Amino acid sequence: MVFSSVTFLFLYLPIVLTLYHLLFLPVNRGWHPAFWRRACNLFLVMASLLFYFWGEAWLVWILLTSMLIDYGCALAISGGLRRGPIGVLDPAGPRSLGQRLTLIVSLGSNLAFLGYFKYFNFGVDSYNHLIAAMHLPSLALDDMWRVALPLGISFYTFQSMSYTIDVYRGQVPATRNLIDFACCITAFPHLVAGPIIRYRDLATQAVGRTISRESFVYGIERFAAGLGKKVLIANTLAVAADQVFALPARELTCGLAWLGAAAYTLQIYFDFSGYSDMAVGLGRMLGFEFIENFNYPYAARSIQDFWRRWHISLSTWLRDYVYIPLGGSRASAARTYGNLVIVFFLCGLWHGARWSFVLWGLYHGLLLVLERAGILKFPARGPAILGRAYTILAVMLGWILFRTESVHQTSVFLRAMAGFARGSGTIHNVAVYATIDVWIAGLIGVLLATPLLPACLRRLRDKAVFERGFLDALSAATQSLVRTAWVLGILAVCSVFLAAGTHNPFIYFRF
Repeated sequence: MVFSSVTFLFLYLPIVLTLYHLLFLPVNRGWHPAFWRRACNLFLVMASLLFYFWGEAWLVWILLTSMLIDYGCALAISGGLRRGPIGVLDPAGPRSLGQRLTLIVSLGSNLAFLGYFKYFNFGVDSYNHLIAAMHLPSLALDDMWRVALPLGISFYTFQSMSYTIDVYRGQVPATRNLIDFACCITAFPHLVAGPIIRYRDLATQAVGRTISRESFVYGIERFAAGLGKKVLIANTLAVAADQVFALPARELTCGLAWLGAAAYTLQIYFDFSGYSDMAVGLGRMLGFEFIENFNYPYAARSIQDFWRRWHISLSTWLRDYVYIPLGGSRASAARTYGNLVIVFFLCGLWHGARWSFVLWGLYHGLLLVLERAGILKFPARGPAILGRAYTILAVMLGWILFRTESVHQTSVFLRAMAGFARGSGTIHNVAVYATIDVWIAGLIGVLLATPLLPACLRRLRDKAVFERGFLDALSAATQSLVRTAWVLGILAVCSVFLAAGTHNPFIYFRF
């Protein structure tokens, strides 16, 4: 089940929100709030497992097993298996052999699940390619060896695994309350596509959250904005991107290659940031505040700046649990460069079991090394427009690696973009694929991908307040009416598109 589906919008979500808020009503009234929050947590766990079971059926056992292993390992590390209060371990204190082995069990089991279910098929394919190159087809493995990829396994594995690491490091106490822990790990808004929420970010909220009218209304508005991004912009651009990337090499022209690259660059941003907006909005409706996952990454002035703005929850996770433990930037320059390459190799591998993902990660790692070494510092130090042009071009070229299915297709696309295309453009040309709806979605996407519009609105609002202009004259009721009309309009238009069965992929569900 995806957020941008009729089933979720008109069946699952209304029922879950209604029952959840009925259970939460005593909390707002001050009637035994601790008991009713825990009841709400239990209900949310059950609703989230149903959400996952709806799409993945019995593969939900992987999620449950991973969660229970980390729950038990954290208790063992912190001494919580014995009676008495559980404290936070001394961050600088020694760790026993048992604690270290327990951490290894937690990490090993999580990585084993991730490695088997996500990369086993990759191993089968690599083996079959090797066998084919050796002309030994009888030794090839057939499809019966393949395994199903559980939805969102990369996200919930990282979320659960970080809990055990944080307990071991002395950054958070372990909890004996399985319901509260499961609520933080399995909450359906962030379960299958992030943001990657760590237990320590939600632990306090799980036992002390409230839901105000303002927070709930903001959640609806944020959800509507994310749904609009996904359905109206990302899905529209996805049609053009998919059609262009599906063309054979002999039909690809330079213009089509750039159209496909531009369409996919906007599609992946609005697809993923739209889903993150919906997750943040759903969290606010339930009383949780999730971290922001995007901050206008296409307005970045360098690749380093880009990774401070793009998929923030993943980049900070890799920084805290991989880059810094490897030594970060505290060691020699060569060691720092090596750490960056390792981190982005893993970043590419996290996204999927395909060589193009690995190359995409190494490509970004190389750009970061060159920037840190000073070789590519000139764009960030020059005019802002130069830095932004360099960054968006570098990112767009990287998305070619990310989107193409093979290294050969990547080279075909890059050659076409460089002007060495084989297509004549007689039948397949830009006008065929750049339809009016693609143009409109693309232009709106370019505008919304930058902070220009919010800056203009803030300036207009400040100017109007200072001059007591029309915005200052609007009553609170009128402003509320405008916001309501905007939300209802977005939801209505998106519902029409979804009911019509328009193209509705979601890129990050594969990860």
